[in-house]
Order: sequence, then structure tokens, then C-alpha cells
Amino acid sequence: MTTTPRVGAPADQAQVAEDAVPMTHPQIMRALSGLLLGLFAAILSSTVVTNALPRIIGDLGGGQSAYTWVVTSSLLAVTASTPLWGKLADQFSKKILVQSALIIYAAGSLVAGLAQNPATLITARVIQGLGGGGLSALSQVVLAAMIAPRQRGRYSGYLGATFAVATVGGPLLGGVITDTSWLGWRWCLFVGIPFAIVALVVLQRTLNLPVAKRQVKVDWAGAFFVTAAVCALLIWVTFADDKYAWLSWQTYTLVGASLVLTVVFLSVETKAGEPIIPLRLFRNRTIALASIASLFSGVALFAGTVFFSQYFQLARGDSPTKSGLMTIPFIAGLFIASTVSGRIITRTGRWKSWLLAGGVLLTAGLALLGMLRYDTSYLFIALCMALMGLGVGMTLQNLVLCTQNQVSSNDLGAASSTVTFFRSLGGAVGVSVLGSVLTTRIAHYARDTITQLAPRDRATAARASGGGELPDLALLPTPVRTWLEGAYGHAIGDIFMYVAPVALIAFLVTLFIKEVPLRASSGLVQAAADTARSSGAAAPADGTGVRRTPSS
Repeated sequence: MTTTPRVGAPADQAQVAEDAVPMTHPQIMRALSGLLLGLFAAILSSTVVTNALPRIIGDLGGGQSAYTWVVTSSLLAVTASTPLWGKLADQFSKKILVQSALIIYAAGSLVAGLAQNPATLITARVIQGLGGGGLSALSQVVLAAMIAPRQRGRYSGYLGATFAVATVGGPLLGGVITDTSWLGWRWCLFVGIPFAIVALVVLQRTLNLPVAKRQVKVDWAGAFFVTAAVCALLIWVTFADDKYAWLSWQTYTLVGASLVLTVVFLSVETKAGEPIIPLRLFRNRTIALASIASLFSGVALFAGTVFFSQYFQLARGDSPTKSGLMTIPFIAGLFIASTVSGRIITRTGRWKSWLLAGGVLLTAGLALLGMLRYDTSYLFIALCMALMGLGVGMTLQNLVLCTQNQVSSNDLGAASSTVTFFRSLGGAVGVSVLGSVLTTRIAHYARDTITQLAPRDRATAARASGGGELPDLALLPTPVRTWLEGAYGHAIGDIFMYVAPVALIAFLVTLFIKEVPLRASSGLVQAAADTARSSGAAAPADGTGVRRTPSS
């Protein structure tokens, strides 16, 4: 007799066997529908402003530092909150957590859209990041709970496809909204709110997972100290070489504070009953290496997505809408790689070759983009972006997959969020450092080439490059505009050249990750099996869909 799984009630002893039955494909897709919509909204909040940011920062009176912090503040919130969301997912209702993340995200979007200055916008982006961190971490956790690692590649492809659609649709939508006079850039920040509301409603109807109720103590101290350590580090790298020298008392103070806070965090984690990042996980070689690879991959991923928009708008003079269209090769590569690799991994159970191929392609794409100039052929740029997209699509999901395959059901949330944490940390630190370097390189190339301008244009050129604000190219004389585009193009090319070795390090780390066969049981089945063993209930299904009893 086949028992229909009853999803949504606590996994007590009487229901262990029922909760252990693997979900069918239609059940999984219904459960994922609202989750994917929520993830789409979170990603959209980041990408929809990408091409609008130069105009947003210009209208609010900010400069390159504000531009960097609008991006970094969101990444910081994602980085700091991801481990906390993952740990909470191991202890509380995943459904309620996802809905809470959506509400936080929507609130941040509303405040961001109403911002009147860069400081308010940056604060609102922190709120958005808190919600976005929850959605990013919880999507991986829910996926791991419902689906066995062997089958997860297929569904991870759906996450990758959602990421790709939101990433390509966001800049295009943001560009159109920004260029439409009766809308304006503020609607770029409001646009995710309807998606979040719809996702809330859909999730209420479709996502129902068992909740294992147990007494817990949230590691708030750990969350505080890891956030403080990351904040001190980001403040240092953002303002170094701008407000103060790399070697200065401010550097020693901030770096020292970050190191001390990190040591305190590690001390707190060793004593916490429910640590936000269980340090014992790093005894597992795969988890440790995957975390390191995610750290360096995060630098490469976010550097590409953040600086593409600046290149197309400030080095080539494209509109926000056209800038979004120009990045399609990157997104197409990501979409193809994530969906195709996911399906093949599900069919074969082999994942490491995809991980290695992704590292090679990502490094090659970044290295080639190091030759970028303001007048570089778009065909060449498109090829490089496609290589980058293919590399990202093959790398990021598989780093999470190989980690989830190594842990018990009780640690799925913590392990998944740990890898995501390091990816976000790499992105946040990378964007901050590279934003500071970009400012320096632009000034360097501007100084070196200003003598090429006629004397009457040099005063205008000096104001355009030295005012601390992003320039409006349309208002500049043609010679000055071409000169400034040349400085931006060369400087952004340098940024990609600096990131290529970082991606190479990530690739070298993945060489040492051992390929372990993917398990055939999902997180729910594992959890039910653990409960059955401790309670003496009938053994649950083994992941193949066949329930085995003591007499069978």
C-alpha cells in the first residue's frame, strides 16, 4: 500500500515514515514556485539598479565612494545575515523564515525608493540585503531538504535559470524605467515589491515542510562579532588610498580591530551551544575547500556584474537600457551553463569536471577582459562575457552541491549558508577594494593623458575628473568626453586584469576537492531516518521511493 506523504505537520514518531517518502517532481515544482519567485525578487533588487546607479548617484549628489557603498552595503548585509538565516533554518519553520525575509526585503525596497540622499539609500540597501541574504540562503536550504543530492543538479539548474532571468531582466527593466521620463529611477527600487507580495501569497499555499521543534538558543553574539569584523574590514578597504594611505594609523586601527573581532568571534563560536557557523564543519576537507573557493569566486562574480554597467555607460556612453542589452552574453552563458550542467549532473552523478571547467572559463574570460579599452570591439567583449557567464554557471551551484552532499540533515542549513557566506564576503570585500582601486586608476590615466587636450578644454576636464562625483558625459564637450571615456575604459580593464588571478586561485583550490558520489536521499529522508533510529519507528524510504520495513 502506498502512503501519500503528508507535508506540513511536525515530524513526530507517528509520521516519520510518511515524511520520509521522496516528493514527486510536480510536488517539488509546486513547493519551489513561490520560493523561486521570492529569489527572483531578491536578485532583481540588485540587478535592476545596476544600469541606473550612475544616474541615481549623480542625482543624489554622490561619487565613486557612494557608488561602491550602495553595492557593498547590500553585500555586507547579505554576508553577515546569511549564516544566521542558515542556522535558523535548522531550528525553525523554513516557510516562516522565507516569508519573513520577503517582508524585510519589501520594507527595504520601499525605503530605498523614497531615499533623498546617498546615506538613506545605503541604509535602505542594508535592509534589502538582510532580506536578500535570507532568500539566497533559504532557497538552497529548502532545495536540500526536499531533494536528494543526486537529483539536486536538475533543480539547482532552475535556481540558476532564475538567477539568469532576473540578472538579464533586471538591467533591461532598470534601463527602460530609468530612461522613461514619467517613471524615473525610483521605480527601479519599487519594482521588486509586487513580486515579493505575490511570492508571499504563493508560498503560503505551496511551501509546506515538516518542522522539527526543539529548544534552541540563537547565537546572537556570534552574529554580532562576525558582522562587526566584516564591517571594520570593509570600511578600511573602501576608504584606503582615498581618505587615508594604505599604510597609515587608520589602516592599522581598522585592520587590527577586524582581526581582534575575528578572534573574539572564533572564541564565541567554540563555546556556543548553537554556533552560527559550526567550526567543526571545517574539519571536513570538502567544506573547507569549497568555502575558500567560494570566497575567491565571489570576488570574480560581483566584480564582473558591478563594473560592466560602469564600463558601458561611462567608457562607451551607452544609455542604461543599451547597457543592459550589452550584458546579455554574460547572462546567456550563465543560463546555459547552470541548466545544462545541472541536468547532466543529475543523469551522471559526476560534478567535479564541471567545477573545474567553470574555473578555467571564468579565469580566461576575466584575463581577456583585462585588455578592455573604451573602443574595444563589442564582439570581443561579448565573447569574454560569455566565457565568464559559462564559468559562473558551472562553478557557484556546484560548490554548494558538493558541500550539501557532505553533511547530515541537521547541518544542511549551516553548511549551505557557510558557503554562501564566503561567496558574499568575497564579493563585498572585492567590490570595496576594486572600487577604491578604480578611483585611483581613473585619476592616474586622466592625469597622464590630459595634456592631449587643447588648453581651453583642460579646465573642464579637471572639473569632470576631480569633483568626486560621477560625470554626466552628455554635458561634456566631445574632446573631453572622449578623453574621460578613455580613462574609464583603461581603468576598468585594469580591474578585470586584477581579478583574473583571484579566479585562478579559486580554480586551483577546487583541484583538491575530492569528488564524492552524490547521495540518493533528500534532507527530509535523512531527518526522518535519524528520527526513526532514535525512536524505534519503521525505517523510512531509502531515497529510491521504496519504503523498507523490518520484514522486507
